[in-house]
Amino acid sequence: MIFNVACQLDYGMRMPSTLFLNVQVQRTAAQRILSEQFSVAPQLNFAEFTPDGSDNRYVRLETGGLSSLSVSYAATVECESQTYGAGSIRPTPVAGLESSTIPYLFPSRYCQSDRLGRLAWDLFGKIENPHQKVVAISDWVYANVEYLRGSTDSLTSAYDTVTQRTGVCRDFAHLAIALCRALNIPSRYFAGYAYGLEPPDFHACFECFIGGQWVVFDATRLSHLNGLVRIGTGRDAADAAVATIFGAAVCTGITVNCTLGEGQRFVPVDHVHRNQNGVTLGPSA
Repeated sequence: MIFNVACQLDYGMRMPSTLFLNVQVQRTAAQRILSEQFSVAPQLNFAEFTPDGSDNRYVRLETGGLSSLSVSYAATVECESQTYGAGSIRPTPVAGLESSTIPYLFPSRYCQSDRLGRLAWDLFGKIENPHQKVVAISDWVYANVEYLRGSTDSLTSAYDTVTQRTGVCRDFAHLAIALCRALNIPSRYFAGYAYGLEPPDFHACFECFIGGQWVVFDATRLSHLNGLVRIGTGRDAADAAVATIFGAAVCTGITVNCTLGEGQRFVPVDHVHRNQNGVTLGPSA
């Protein structure tokens, strides 16, 4: 499936600042960039970098003496989805996990799995199939947390969300991640563009390592799992923020779009879609 994605970020600065922007889509085996363009107005020198051990693509901007700037990005991306047999997946003991997944078992700044262990085991500990366990967690978060814009801020954690029972997509993802990690399921934060999201915006989901692969889930149920274009992944939003600012820059406007490429026909896959053979569909990592 081919998608056209785009965004524009506007900033005002009170002093020289440094911005790390993470809006470019990842290059992965399942996500091929056909074309892309990144620009800054007024024109500034900028540098792209990818941290070791990550596929996130950052752009570093030095604002200098500018009082305002606008960043634009657009790309055409071909994304692949895959089919896997969820019913046959068996739990993987911690001792048998791939070493690259181990960091996603640990508590992190926004996902305090060590504080939610009792809740997780009381609610979901008796479910044996790992995929069914994650679906149950995602469903529980959806049923017990109200999606309410403006109800949280950049400091809100999973523990706050399970207490306040309100949040936005990043809060839903953080809570689901924390519950999964508490049950020894590696889980990570997913940031991306989402086709059909209303209103259009950047979107946060979560991924779990089950059956030897990363599988995407969306506790908000606002996106189609085969309509996601990956920007960033990490332990939580701190690792995959759209913008990290050092200085005194303030975002004054955001525009985000994700549309179908020419000639594409989209057949949506929801969060627990199954075909007649009980096979769950989802986007490949």
